Amino acid sequence: MSALDGITELYVAKGTKKSLFLDLARERPSDEDLLGLLLGRSGKLRAPAVRIGKRLIVGYNADLLESSLL
Repeated sequence: MSALDGITELYVAKGTKKSLFLDLARERPSDEDLLGLLLGRSGKLRAPAVRIGKRLIVGYNADLLESSLL
């Protein structure tokens, strides 16, 4: 079982104002590319990591989190 099983939308925060969206249902990057986005320098999952249904949000971006949680 993969940590991304059932995830079709991946949002990755890149700093406080930028974010990256990946539609995993249409095009899935290689596992190596995904790990580069999901893991921090320590090799652990970036925080916060929030799963909402089929959407996964990784990293801190206030606007992205607010719009997803409302």
